Amino acid sequence: MSPISPITAPTDIAVEVHDVTVAYHRRPVLWDVDVLIPAGKLVAIVGPNGAGKSTLLKAILGLVPLASGKVEIFGRPLREERGLVGYVPQRESVDWDFPVSALDVVLMGRYGRLGWLRRPGPADKAAALKALDDVAMRPFADRQISQLSGGQQQRVFLARALAQDAMLYFMDEPFAGVDAATERAIIDVLRRLRQAGRTVVAVHHDLQTVPEYFDHVVMLNLRLVASGSTQEAFTHENLQKTYGGRLTLLDQAAEAVRRGGPL
Repeated sequence: MSPISPITAPTDIAVEVHDVTVAYHRRPVLWDVDVLIPAGKLVAIVGPNGAGKSTLLKAILGLVPLASGKVEIFGRPLREERGLVGYVPQRESVDWDFPVSALDVVLMGRYGRLGWLRRPGPADKAAALKALDDVAMRPFADRQISQLSGGQQQRVFLARALAQDAMLYFMDEPFAGVDAATERAIIDVLRRLRQAGRTVVAVHHDLQTVPEYFDHVVMLNLRLVASGSTQEAFTHENLQKTYGGRLTLLDQAAEAVRRGGPL
């Protein structure tokens, strides 16, 4: 794999969410959330189904309207820093029957740099192929995306984000439904991004791997329950507050402790 170019964040705080409330049909799905996300870390957003995890990501990205509050990216409004941000949505939210190749999908990650009136040039194609290399998908560059497995599709999505060469990445359940080899490939890329000074914020559902994969955790259940370094915030008490004592999930967390986690 080729190295990811190192970069220095303009501030120590990548994302500041202040008093954010989001409502669908007048029903709050996020309520008065205040959270700071540090730069240069791998950050997990965890919580039960319906806790507002994906909504928080979309609120930060300006994809859903805020009922109240504000969001800043590196100390500035998103509209001023959009070029610094990459996004990997849930794989299930995409029409994979659309007739494009894996390389076409990755090239879409370059459009933010090009503007809509310019076509990708040789440098953009080279960047896209490098991104496919980084996720071990270059041999599939010309394969139509509908012909790829779920894990391969997720790798292509990750390559599209890499092609953006962003400073801050948001990923909605990047490990969901992938095979073990793809999971290893994804976490390897995320660690290389962190080493290069990038920030990754990911909605994550597997409590067992939180201590192993992430430096920082945001624990959410409509409201913010806890936020901080994984070692300090990912505790049994905070898990009970977040999940309401659901034993299956708490047993998973206990397994994380036996594997070396901090609980």
